[in-house]
Amino acid sequence: MTQKYYAPSYEKEHFHCLYCKVYAQQKWSNDAKFPIPYQNEYYFHDQKSLIISRCAHCNQSTLWLDKDIIYPQVDSQIQPHEDMPDNLKKDFNEAVLIVNKSPRGAAALLRLVVQKLMIELGEKGKDINQDIASLVSKGLDPHIQQALDYCRVIGNNAVHPGKINLEDSPEIAQTLFEMINYIIEDLIARPKKIRDRFETLPEGARARIEERDKPKI
Repeated sequence: MTQKYYAPSYEKEHFHCLYCKVYAQQKWSNDAKFPIPYQNEYYFHDQKSLIISRCAHCNQSTLWLDKDIIYPQVDSQIQPHEDMPDNLKKDFNEAVLIVNKSPRGAAALLRLVVQKLMIELGEKGKDINQDIASLVSKGLDPHIQQALDYCRVIGNNAVHPGKINLEDSPEIAQTLFEMINYIIEDLIARPKKIRDRFETLPEGARARIEERDKPKI
């Protein structure tokens, strides 16, 4: 089972380090002599507005300015599913780049990912709610329906702010990445793996199966 991911968050005592990927204690400081890693060397900042969090596991430092991470910039802990269609990966990866700075912006991008996914699944891609209803009528697994609706509702709150405030609860945006990868695994990756295995059967065996399953007149 995949370990729950706790994204870096301002002044949190524990989160997953951007360097070693370990869930570890963080030491916070605005000491002007606190070392900051940069291109395999260290320099010392002298701006009081800069805050440092240092990982207790790997001793690497993350640089924060106005509660946002400015170094390192990319959270490599979050990766798109390997079977995610390429036209979805661009928006997914862009959301990764901005999620710590703008949870709402990341959630809005991931809503677009879900909308594009609907088209990949043979739906219209104009109304996510109607597309999910269509998939349910075709036998969609209830757990995947819940994951899709989770992404839809959170994404809608990013575009049209409602009761869920993503700026106050940035960890909610983080869960969208996980949910989308779950959906890709169930609706795209798993059927692909089964189809690939099935196609390794002898041609004659596959022909007999196809004949067996033809509609009876």
